Amino acid sequence: MPTPYDTTLCLEELRAALALHGITLPSLRMDLPTFAAAYEPPAGLITLGNCNTATARALAAALREAAER
Repeated sequence: MPTPYDTTLCLEELRAALALHGITLPSLRMDLPTFAAAYEPPAGLITLGNCNTATARALAAALREAAER
């Protein structure tokens, strides 16, 4: 099961990778209730959150570009 530390590292890695493409997801964060849940898995979920259409399009373009490589 991921620890809060593992999830924080993953979150920061994702934030940095998105930043390389000029993408910021304003609601990107750890989903803290999943650490208190009584079920396994999942634990340590990351909430991608809401974004506007410009951010969604930038994310889609970055994913398409990466897939074409």
